[in-house]
Amino acid sequence: MTVNTHVKASKDVISTELDGEVVLMHVTDGVYYGLNRVGGAVWELIKQPIAVGAVCDSVAQEFEVARDVCERDVCSLLEQLEDAGLVEVVRP
Repeated sequence: MTVNTHVKASKDVISTELDGEVVLMHVTDGVYYGLNRVGGAVWELIKQPIAVGAVCDSVAQEFEVARDVCERDVCSLLEQLEDAGLVEVVRP
């Protein structure tokens, strides 16, 4: 996963906000996942296809985090979500 990769939330996932966190459920396997406030912001951004770099731009600005730290953490989160089948890599 790089800043040039384009991603979107899987159509097989439903989400809701609960007590400041975002809860995801993969409808195929019925497994629930929880995202903190930053993860929830990422989730909102990837509901439509978007470049990882654009996600990093938004998160770095909103949460006032260094760009390199943001890229590392966002890429790591998106890789984990992809491994769980919650995120799809798409063509721009």
